[in-house]
Amino acid sequence: MISVEGLRVEFGVKPLFANANFVINDRDRVALVGKNGAGKSTLLKILCGQQKPTAGVVNVPSDTTVGYLPQVMNLQDSMTVREETQKAFADIKEMAQRIERMNQQLAERTDYESEEYMALVERFTQEHDRYQMMGADGYEAEIERTLTGLGFERSDLDRQTREFSGGWRMRIELAKILLRKPDVLLLDEPTNHLDIESIQWLEQYLANQAKAVVLVSHDRAFINNVSNRTMEISCGQITDYRVKYDEYVVLRKERREQQLRAYENQQKEIAEMKDFIEHFRYKATKAVQVQQKVKQLEKIVPIEVDEVDNSAMHLKFPPCLRSGDYPVICDEVKKAYNHLVFDHVNLTIKRGEKVAFVGKNGEGKSTLVKCIMGEIPFDGNLKIGHNVQIGYFAQNQAQLLDEGLTVFQTIDYVAKGEVRLKINDILGAFMFGGEESDKKVKVLSGGERSRLAMIRLLLEPVNLLILDEPTNHLDMVSKDVLKEAIKAFDGTAIIVSHDREFLDGLVTKVYEFGGGRVREHLGGIYDFLRDRGERLELRGERIDFKTETVSAQPGKSQTAQPAPLTPKTTNYAERKEQQKRVRKAEKAVEESERKISDMEHRLKELDDLLMKPENASNMEFVTEYTSTKKALDEEVERWEKLSEELLRIDN
Repeated sequence: MISVEGLRVEFGVKPLFANANFVINDRDRVALVGKNGAGKSTLLKILCGQQKPTAGVVNVPSDTTVGYLPQVMNLQDSMTVREETQKAFADIKEMAQRIERMNQQLAERTDYESEEYMALVERFTQEHDRYQMMGADGYEAEIERTLTGLGFERSDLDRQTREFSGGWRMRIELAKILLRKPDVLLLDEPTNHLDIESIQWLEQYLANQAKAVVLVSHDRAFINNVSNRTMEISCGQITDYRVKYDEYVVLRKERREQQLRAYENQQKEIAEMKDFIEHFRYKATKAVQVQQKVKQLEKIVPIEVDEVDNSAMHLKFPPCLRSGDYPVICDEVKKAYNHLVFDHVNLTIKRGEKVAFVGKNGEGKSTLVKCIMGEIPFDGNLKIGHNVQIGYFAQNQAQLLDEGLTVFQTIDYVAKGEVRLKINDILGAFMFGGEESDKKVKVLSGGERSRLAMIRLLLEPVNLLILDEPTNHLDMVSKDVLKEAIKAFDGTAIIVSHDREFLDGLVTKVYEFGGGRVREHLGGIYDFLRDRGERLELRGERIDFKTETVSAQPGKSQTAQPAPLTPKTTNYAERKEQQKRVRKAEKAVEESERKISDMEHRLKELDDLLMKPENASNMEFVTEYTSTKKALDEEVERWEKLSEELLRIDN
């Protein structure tokens, strides 16, 4: 689909990468990895044509479509969510308008026997058949499926986009790109503004329905569930590992060990040559050998080794006072603005517990955190325990930094004791190594400021940590350092996050926010997700991408309210039997959808063939087109019956 030859990119003296050669094929799921600043986002921009390389060629066939989601986009606020998303089908809408104009002309004209009229009839027929073949009449349902998968409620679709935060508007842009169904998807940090449910929906979509995908993400669980190929940018080179991310981690470790051995051998050889040259430099009898060694030394190409992985560095919070047994107690806490955010919140967090707040964006996770911090008023009783010292990392924490200080000074002012000797190591672990530590805070990007604010918090003596989306601007190494620090933390931690891998092994209790309620779940994040998945499957709300098409139940929202359990399903054995019947019906619907997809694809191929002059009179193609069209109509009718049967069983 896309082939790259001899790619080279330079911004300064040293190139980001050079002599890169690779091909992106259909069904490739490529995870693009490397340290921040290695050139991942730059490579995506080059692949989509937004940026030119210094040298090399990127070949994209003329019939290959590319969809690109950057980290930052210019968003418009003049339409509803539905209207903005419909832009993905602009070509179909233009076709519908052309068909309507031709239909109007046919109604008005009376020269039925003329060649012009017959030509108009033929054009109308061709356009109308193409319109039907593209499934244009069903695009509204597809819009709803995609938007609900990404976390929108049906009631949101007719709201103005300006009513939503930047994160939600990014979801609209992602939905538009997915709905266009490009041949190649280029996604730069697509999970930054998604909650756990939407991330799971997206990873299933990408793994099973998308054609080719190249993505940049620091969400380890996400890229491992999606990828079947990993490309690493490191030391100015792009290395292609044709394995998923977890397997790449193992191979990369082996490769680095080989690099290190080769580097050590080369350094030993260089040292011996230099010793020989220095020792015999002024001996006339050794002049020839010395010159030979000098020439050999000049020809040696230095072996580069990936920088040492700082994730092995351990960072401990400074000692702090012991808090009371129960740092946070909520009793019938309620918060409402123009609408109810949550009500009847009852929770008790014990000293030393690490708990997670999870749920869709807008369900009240950050709001409850602000209630705990005393930043906003609320109803009910909320008690902060004895001797509790709170360390709070908010999503806007970066705005509180002193812009006149350097990165090093910002940390130096809060570091105490032995930690001061490790400031450079700590900064390096959070991507502020070398000259980066001398930058003024005022020139840092939003992500860099967030990382700096996180380091400051790690050095403060607190016994209750409250972290609101702490991993949004951290790479995997930095997240590992932070996770180990929190695990070793003696105090209590409340973590608002959608990063499953970060929460795994860190929290022992999960509070689920949704529908105005906060529910407690004992166990880790994956225990919670498994339990939740079983509940959704029982209710028929779970979407499964087992085939090449979305197998969502037609006309049924993924976010629909669960039907109450009937007496028939209260018994465990009967409930399992009910699930079996539902799965069987779902499988029949999925099989029908797969057939429909295959036939629609074949009709598109035949349509393209028949549009070519040399195939215009090919009766074999015409016959196949007619029979396939008839079979498609029959299969659609069958799909409707199967879908009705599925809904009947499910209800």
